[in-house]
Amino acid sequence: MQLLWFLLGLFVGLVLLVWRQRMAEARMKMLLRKLRADSWAEGLSFTSQLSSAIAGQERQIKELKEQLGQYRQILQSAPLAYIHVDDENQLIGCNTQASLLLDIEQPVLVQDTRPRLLLELVRSYELDQLIDQTRHTQKLCQQEWVLHSVSPDPADISERPSYPLRGYGFPLNRGEVGVFLENRQEVFILTQQRDRWTSDVAHELKTPLTSIRLVAETLKSRVDPALQGWMDRLLNEAIRLGDLVEDVLNISRLEGQKLQGLNTKVVDLPHLINVVWQSLEPLARVKHLQLTYEGPDHLLIELDESLMHRALINLMDNAVKFSPPRQVIEVRVNEEKSDDSSEKSISPHILIEIMDAGPGFLEKDLPYIFERFYRADPARSRASRDGVGGAKLPSASSSGGASSGTGLGLAIVRQIVEAHQGTVIANNHPDTGGGWLKIYLPGKLLKSLTNS
Repeated sequence: MQLLWFLLGLFVGLVLLVWRQRMAEARMKMLLRKLRADSWAEGLSFTSQLSSAIAGQERQIKELKEQLGQYRQILQSAPLAYIHVDDENQLIGCNTQASLLLDIEQPVLVQDTRPRLLLELVRSYELDQLIDQTRHTQKLCQQEWVLHSVSPDPADISERPSYPLRGYGFPLNRGEVGVFLENRQEVFILTQQRDRWTSDVAHELKTPLTSIRLVAETLKSRVDPALQGWMDRLLNEAIRLGDLVEDVLNISRLEGQKLQGLNTKVVDLPHLINVVWQSLEPLARVKHLQLTYEGPDHLLIELDESLMHRALINLMDNAVKFSPPRQVIEVRVNEEKSDDSSEKSISPHILIEIMDAGPGFLEKDLPYIFERFYRADPARSRASRDGVGGAKLPSASSSGGASSGTGLGLAIVRQIVEAHQGTVIANNHPDTGGGWLKIYLPGKLLKSLTNS
């Protein structure tokens, strides 16, 4: 009887042993599948396969650490500044360029076990705003500002340099954000030198061109009638060059203005549009063109009347020049309430649309038509620029009379609109196929009828 119980216990023990071995093998197989052991090791025992898989994982970890070290080395020697903050805006890393640009002491980041708030080290509201925007939208964000370096030590009142920066923020895991910072100081200096040189040259050309024009006007009545055509050509070219110089000077004066230096006052926008059309009506009458206006009868807005008059007359003069005979030029004014992020408009905003039935813009030219001196077709003759086919070119006409064709008309429009903190966009109208110019002005410029 005792032998029977012994054999029964032995059998149960063997069963339990086999079951435990099977469970251990199943766990090892699962672990091997997770470790992805090499296929050549499948014929070996589970212990050998597990050892091989662990060795393979150690090799991968070593390779990843080497790659991570290379990436860190590249980031440290990168020409752009880089900072890394956690979900609470605490600085957890930066490279050498960021340390120099933002005046951050790297040993503090290495030795201090407690991360410090970025605002403690870099006093920049714009940088914090870029980080918050990136974390909120979970998209790549970009922003430009001027960094005025301030020492975290209140006792340090020494003068520190300022840098124009461009920041690129991109979201990371767990609410962390990485920011690349580009120092735009060199570009800013080159732009200033270019604008100063252009302005100086324009000033130097203005006086001799005025003298040439006066001499041509004086000689016109004294030369032989057979030479009158040559004198008219000389006078027209002098006027065209004078308009070019004046356009260059206007752009220089408008550069960088954000409602500073503008002679703003409350203006009735529909009335201003009507005044512009009245000055262009003689040209429109020759081609039997009509203007249709859609919008409020009165809309009071605070702006520089002379500059906005210039912008509107440039756009409407283009519409007149490039519209076929017996067509309609449409002008619409709306007070928009919604935000249209696809066109970077301001919400709320005032929208001014000018549409014609001309040939429109070439798709390849749309991104560049507001650039200075941009020509949609460099081989085009001046005659074709006066309205024969092709894509629209900027007009620099300031009086609604003759067009100088300097290639600065739309550049001046953009400068004027941006000086009022607005945006101008060019497209082709889906119905007419002609030019479709849209001006967005910020709603804060709008004035109520009762307050005026």
